[in-house]
Amino acid sequence: MYFGMNQISERLSIHTEAQFRFYEMTSGFNQLLLRTGLNYHIDPNAMATFGYAYIDTDPTFESDENLVNSILEHRIFEQFILRNKVWEFLFEHRYRLEQRFIRNKSLQPFVDDAVDLRHRARYRLQLTLPLTRTFFLNFYDEIFINLQDNLFDQNRLYGAFGVHVTENSNVQFGYLRNQFSNQVFDRFQIAFFYNPDLRGIFKKKK
Repeated sequence: MYFGMNQISERLSIHTEAQFRFYEMTSGFNQLLLRTGLNYHIDPNAMATFGYAYIDTDPTFESDENLVNSILEHRIFEQFILRNKVWEFLFEHRYRLEQRFIRNKSLQPFVDDAVDLRHRARYRLQLTLPLTRTFFLNFYDEIFINLQDNLFDQNRLYGAFGVHVTENSNVQFGYLRNQFSNQVFDRFQIAFFYNPDLRGIFKKKK
């Protein structure tokens, strides 16, 4: 996974993200997620975002591949992040609303693959504990709530060991327990975070 927050002005930054998910460690493609958004920094501890995501999911692992090839989703989202510190613990609260345009892309001819619009709310509580200036621990729990039909969508419980590579980048090696109503995914995750300050590019040369 890659995550980036690219600062372009005092108040604005651009979110960039790419995630590649597999059923096995390096094989059995499951999902590609590409996400971007515009962040508005209200202050150092509060940020609002409006963005878009493209998700391509292959649910056919150990199933009949002749039925469904992929699930394509175009997603619009709005989110609000609040941060606070208690002693050495860094807390982050993320509230997100999603409008999901989902299309089942079938391999069978003449099968209706109309777009289904679904709405979802998410809340994530994240805790970061610095160990040294270089190493840290990161934990979060995130609940997904459907705003129609069945209320519970999924829950994600995460723990990771992080390393600050530079002042504005880090790598995290973690474990994610992704629980749905009818199945559980245990995922090993490697994530790279890079948050460059690009404000100098947009300033006029004197």
